[in-house]
Amino acid sequence: MATTLVLSPERVLTTLGLCMAGAAALIAAVHMHRPTPAFPQPPTSIIPPTTLMHRLDGDYNRAGKPVDAPRVAVRIHQPLEVMRYQVTAADYALCVAAGACKQADASPMRGDLPAVGVSYTDATDYATWFSRETGAVWRLPTDQEWAHAAGSRFIDDARGLDPEEANPARRWLADYEREAARKAASDPNPRPVGSFGANEHGVYDVAGNIWEWTQSCQRRVTLGSDGSTVSETSTCGIYVIEGQHRTMMPFFIRNPKSGGCSVGTPPDNLGFRLVKEPHWRDRLTFRLLQLVPGGFR
Repeated sequence: MATTLVLSPERVLTTLGLCMAGAAALIAAVHMHRPTPAFPQPPTSIIPPTTLMHRLDGDYNRAGKPVDAPRVAVRIHQPLEVMRYQVTAADYALCVAAGACKQADASPMRGDLPAVGVSYTDATDYATWFSRETGAVWRLPTDQEWAHAAGSRFIDDARGLDPEEANPARRWLADYEREAARKAASDPNPRPVGSFGANEHGVYDVAGNIWEWTQSCQRRVTLGSDGSTVSETSTCGIYVIEGQHRTMMPFFIRNPKSGGCSVGTPPDNLGFRLVKEPHWRDRLTFRLLQLVPGGFR
């Protein structure tokens, strides 16, 4: 004969309270015994998980005509820890001095300026070296992670392309006007980190005049008449970069003004910031925080 266990509301609340208290104590214990890294850690922001409306990266076409990428709901499942500032010239110089990075083509004289004139390879070399020095795993963000960190400063650069528009001159004129406005607003001189202020996540200089490498490869997508994906190809020798607008850049380019920007007005400067992969302690803390009132949701 089966036995049914019935708990009173008071017993349930007491049990939940004990679980929450235990979770809080475990979080404190995990962080109390966390080793201190030998290499200084950069200031970071931890951005909670969320669902954001995001215009996908990639070149889209339908019926042989270019169209804007769809804007869809994207779920970020884990907290994102990202550098508050772009990697500076002083930071990058340490990697060069260690023999792990190549000298940047346009290395600033002042250490408080962002490191610019760096290729995708330069940025990933720095991430590898920095990970080794800090004992954590650092990498370039994906396009979606960058947009999440950018928050309200992410620029949706949809061109408003109408696939039913038969006159290609109208599309060309719309692109010309947009690129002319970008060029007029261009300010190529790097400024000290922090000059463009922080967004709501405490991340500085987003969409300033430094474009940032991501690890997202170029995608070309063909849509059917119903909007479904018919075909998709990826080119991982060309990567998405983000800044005042989103564009693509070959991995070896350091100075976009000399050529290499596959579409649109060339960015002023190429730099980067990194995100930190969560340690097992961080993942455990995130799970425990979901049990504690006021934790990440």
